[in-house]
Amino acid sequence: MKVLVTGATGFTGGHLARRLAAAGDHVRVLVRRPEQAEGWRLHDTEVVVGDLTDADSLKAACAGVDVVYNIGALYRTAGLAPSTYRAVNAEGVATLIRAAAEASARRVVHCSTVGVHGDVEHPPANEDAPLSPGDIYQITKVEGERLATRAADECGIELVIARPTGIYGPGDRRLLKLFGGVARGRFLMLGAGDIFYHLTYVEDLCDGFRLCGTVPCASGRTYILAGGEVTTLQTLIDITAEVAGVRPPRLRLPVWPFWVAGAVCEAVCSPLGISPPIYRRRVDFFTKSRAFDISRARAELGFAPAVDLREGIRRTLEWYRAEHWI
Repeated sequence: MKVLVTGATGFTGGHLARRLAAAGDHVRVLVRRPEQAEGWRLHDTEVVVGDLTDADSLKAACAGVDVVYNIGALYRTAGLAPSTYRAVNAEGVATLIRAAAEASARRVVHCSTVGVHGDVEHPPANEDAPLSPGDIYQITKVEGERLATRAADECGIELVIARPTGIYGPGDRRLLKLFGGVARGRFLMLGAGDIFYHLTYVEDLCDGFRLCGTVPCASGRTYILAGGEVTTLQTLIDITAEVAGVRPPRLRLPVWPFWVAGAVCEAVCSPLGISPPIYRRRVDFFTKSRAFDISRARAELGFAPAVDLREGIRRTLEWYRAEHWI
């Protein structure tokens, strides 16, 4: 197939584009700036410069494409107005779907997030669990799903929505503070660590995306894509320490002082466009459960995560060491 991948300069989109190319697809990637194109040519990949907020560039990007994988999104960045998030994560998704339909693409796979479910009160949650977004990123992801569904219905194009859990693997830096902190003996635990934390190894996720793009019965469906193992945060830390060959951290501090400090830092720093040294969202990492049921993806897509947690962490730590981050 001929496929388009947005967000290819990011961690997940980059992995997906390379994995699709390795599987034999003709891959086109959308990059925002011309200087980002050169590295992709080394992967024998077609490059188009454009943006999710630029309808004309999306029409050119979708021309002749069979399946569009929309991985591009605006993640949490200090100082950005809610309208900026909406332009990319919500309105841009609808614009892309209309451009894909106009170009006669068959299907769009839209990457959302399990964050749309918020804190999971009754784990494990499935795709029908209530939506309870907690910040502007998650709110605009919910809006993106709704606008995507509406646009697909109006245009008559197939749409599949994928909701990944926390993504990790070689190339990721978002979980460096967790994995790297434990490996270096510098991880600070807040609270009891008894909440659930559910990860997705990036290669398994990319295989899940491709199934979303190719399995006929997936059209019109939403799938949670996650790893096959769910652990508590404390167990995840213990496994990471075991793989790293270090003692797990034993110091635990109460949550509430850090949550208050986060609220103060956000109130002071965010209006100035400064990234706060501590966010309430980062504190929520220690208090909100994330455990999900992937039965629908297993049954309907044949999704079968192949990399177990220990192996995924081992590969991730090896990459961190090779990059001299730990």
